[in-house]
Amino acid sequence: MFLSVFEIFKPGIGPSSSHTIGPMVAAARFLDRLRKSPFTANGLRASLHGSLAFTGVGHATDRAVILGLAGFRPDDYDPEKAEETLAQIRKTQTVEVPDLPPLQFSPDTDLIFDYGDPLPGHANGLILMAIDGQGDVIDRQTYYSIGGGFVLTAEELQHGADTADPCGPVSPYPFENADEMLQMARDSGLSIAEMKRANERARTSEASLTAGIDKIWHVMSTCIDNGLTAPDGVLPGGLEVRRRAPDIHRRLLAERGQNLTAPHTINDWISVYAMAVNEENAAGGRVVTAPTNGAAGVVPAVLRYWLDHVPGATRSNIDTFLLTAAAIGGLIKHNASISGAEAGCQAEVGSAAAMAAAGLAAVLGATPEQIENAAEIALEHHLGMTCDPVKGLVQVPCIERNGLGAVKAVAAASLALRGDGTHLVPLDACIETMRQTGADMSSKYKETSLGGLAVNIPNC
Repeated sequence: MFLSVFEIFKPGIGPSSSHTIGPMVAAARFLDRLRKSPFTANGLRASLHGSLAFTGVGHATDRAVILGLAGFRPDDYDPEKAEETLAQIRKTQTVEVPDLPPLQFSPDTDLIFDYGDPLPGHANGLILMAIDGQGDVIDRQTYYSIGGGFVLTAEELQHGADTADPCGPVSPYPFENADEMLQMARDSGLSIAEMKRANERARTSEASLTAGIDKIWHVMSTCIDNGLTAPDGVLPGGLEVRRRAPDIHRRLLAERGQNLTAPHTINDWISVYAMAVNEENAAGGRVVTAPTNGAAGVVPAVLRYWLDHVPGATRSNIDTFLLTAAAIGGLIKHNASISGAEAGCQAEVGSAAAMAAAGLAAVLGATPEQIENAAEIALEHHLGMTCDPVKGLVQVPCIERNGLGAVKAVAAASLALRGDGTHLVPLDACIETMRQTGADMSSKYKETSLGGLAVNIPNC
């Protein structure tokens, strides 16, 4: 099993990796399919299913599909050009992309929200179709957005395809679970980050790896700064949720140096970093999946906390933090899920907290056993957490939930470092428990906005 650090951490756009980034990626793949097709398409059609239908508008899935079919990709998304393109498509009822003829597409009639039963492969399903001049479907493909911006066709999902190239280089440390990871660390004498680096280096150069990790942190850090300094105002979507991170940050800065500041104020710093990211995400800003957009604030908040508030922290160890976090994220995705639509928010914020706890423990000098313990503590205390976004928006309870997930991650790392790594519940058992809990969880609580807070908030 190999999932690159660049698959776990992907720059993209808000508000959702599974509902925004994934559908845009699927649309791009479908355009590539049409470019290779022997048939000439005259138009396009799309249908959204399961969670993509129920919370699609709140998650901007409709915009993502339209823009994806117009040639936009998450990694180089231009918001100004996107708005111009959307307006042009609505005016002309046509999309124009390189190497394909003009394709008829009416957003009002050719983008269908199907509120019936979800498609069989995953809660996040979409079907993309090409039609001829008579309106008949001449090509179609079913895609599943399985969380974190990962996309598989129905055939790939059926055959157990992973995102890694099965014909690619062999990883020197091919651990598929935490037990194997710890055993390989003991046998090799390497840290988790060192093993992860070796696996990455089997596929890319040291220079590319370093540059890529630097880019990840640059986007993360910039997103925090943008969220902290954004103008006060209301987030889009209709809930009238106000940005809180800028005001909290101003207050925290004003309190610096005061002799009577309470020790627990550090939790506010950790929370505000996470909230800044998720307010940017809610506004459709540029974020990094970590491992998802809905949980994008946890890892960067804990990393910024370590850099700015912990004595001895150095930028030279950012790669250790992110490589360790990515190793844990890969284990969770491989053995359970990082999709809120599949397993609830335990799979998103819970996974992010486990990753952040592991990364923080690593840069604080933890052994592999203590790192595994930190990840387990953080994930264990998110088990059963539902995904019930109010009005289908990634705002309530998502923004605050990232703040609390970051605080839990720091606490988990600290507790693990107080021990020697010996503990009762292995991380593998916790991951499996999360998988089983997600399978048993009612679909009302898995990103459909049909239960929980989503239906118990007055006037929403």
